[in-house]
Amino acid sequence: MSHPRPGQAARPSYGYIVSFHDLHPTPADFREEVLAGLLRVPKALPPKFFYDRRGSELFDEICQLEEYYLTRVETGLLERHAAEMARFIGEEALLIEYGSGSGRKTRILLEHLPGLAAYVPVDISKEHLLAAATELAQAYPCLRVTPVCADYTREMEFPDFEEFFYRRRVVFFPGSTIGNFTPPEAETFLRHAAEVARPGGLLLIGVDLKKDPTVIDAAYNDGQGVTAAFNLNLLQRINTELGADFDLRLFEHRAFYDPAHGRVEMHLVSRQAQTVHIGETTIPFAAGETIHTEDSYKYDLADFEQMAARTGWTRQMVWQDEQGYFAVGLFAVGQTFS
Repeated sequence: MSHPRPGQAARPSYGYIVSFHDLHPTPADFREEVLAGLLRVPKALPPKFFYDRRGSELFDEICQLEEYYLTRVETGLLERHAAEMARFIGEEALLIEYGSGSGRKTRILLEHLPGLAAYVPVDISKEHLLAAATELAQAYPCLRVTPVCADYTREMEFPDFEEFFYRRRVVFFPGSTIGNFTPPEAETFLRHAAEVARPGGLLLIGVDLKKDPTVIDAAYNDGQGVTAAFNLNLLQRINTELGADFDLRLFEHRAFYDPAHGRVEMHLVSRQAQTVHIGETTIPFAAGETIHTEDSYKYDLADFEQMAARTGWTRQMVWQDEQGYFAVGLFAVGQTFS
């Protein structure tokens, strides 16, 4: 690249979004995917649709629950090891975060990355993405913030970012969100992430590990019913945005750990036989019939590292908590990184 390095002069003060890349994920997909999911057997809806405004608020509440160890443990790992992670990342990196959300965990890293070339949050919700990116840009006035609106669960042409110099790309994927993919989908995602990161690039990823099933079950069945409200809010979103007539009182939350498949399954269960309408489409439910709303796969660390190796990544470093509940792994594209 012919652009001058930021280190050759005093770092400029930005304090705003430098550029915005809209890859135009189409809102029409919501109706199409909801109808397809509710008319199939068995019924299922993609977990990416949980996160409207209310869903995002409820998930933030979930992350504060005592039973929900995932956020607490991963945040602790980042706080304890962020300086070491930053040494691996190095100066003038392009930090790309998939499913950036509010960026709370990102800020832990940013405190140790003053020489970052730019931060690239990637999210499907344009309104939420721009609001979060603007807030972060204001909090870090010397940081370039270049958000990308896209559905990262699908193949996409990632921007080149040739407008400024950077040494390497680093994909940041916290929150154990990799567990929401089936293993084949996870491999597809990791291959695409390796293409985005390019040779010499890095992946910093949160992975929820297999553990005592009672600990896992409690995390998805909290005593305050916040996870249940989060699950049911998906039906409310369909009512609000698609004009459906779901009666939320006639559905209940169910989540359980399936050790045979190493995953938590989350469902909405119809309490009785009923019929729901979305526009002119009629959707019948039998008593006890479910809508499968989410899987959350848990991994043996060795199995995850093997999957990463199959998709072009080489293990560099792994940080775990003392109980072995969670891991944050650092991988490099196709080589031993130094």
